[in-house]
Amino acid sequence: MKELDLLKKDWQKSGDSFEQVSETEIYKMLHAKSSSVVKWILIVSILEFVVLNGISFFIYDRSYEKFMNLHPFLGIIDKINYLIIIIFIYLFYRNYKTISVLQSSKTLIEHILKTRKTVTYYIYWNVVIGGIFGAQSGVDGFNEGYKSGANLSENTKNVIDVNYITITVMALIIMTVIWLFYKLLYGGFLKKLKQNYNELKKIDL
Repeated sequence: MKELDLLKKDWQKSGDSFEQVSETEIYKMLHAKSSSVVKWILIVSILEFVVLNGISFFIYDRSYEKFMNLHPFLGIIDKINYLIIIIFIYLFYRNYKTISVLQSSKTLIEHILKTRKTVTYYIYWNVVIGGIFGAQSGVDGFNEGYKSGANLSENTKNVIDVNYITITVMALIIMTVIWLFYKLLYGGFLKKLKQNYNELKKIDL
């Protein structure tokens, strides 16, 4: 935001006669910055979708295929996940196209908030999906281990309780890692949009 700070300093030195012009210039700068940020959100989301799915497409994993065959409902969730992500990418695209042509600070503020909410929901969605798949993987791992060593267990209930606590903790760890990944990926964009939002609230065109 260095350019904006310099512009505001010049505005303060210039006097009241240039107030409206200075506000207009500040709006234009914030508009351009916001449009650029939303464009990069769109680009990163597309690259993320292509790269992650490309890796899974080109790298064959027999154990993952077996896992999915054992749980048809996860296959349905996976397909729904693809659809939801495509919808989010479309929303990012629509937000970018809308912000690019806005002509007032009020509508720009509204769409910055809308974009931030969309990105936040996108992150939460991926965290939940990761938690579902992680928890099911943990359950499968426990079931296989329990079946193979069931005869060695003297206290079945305690074994089940301890392992399901472990599964829950593992799922929470997976969800936390996914959340951190997406915060790292999109957190900078959200921070910039918040800065632009705060600056826009200070001007009145």
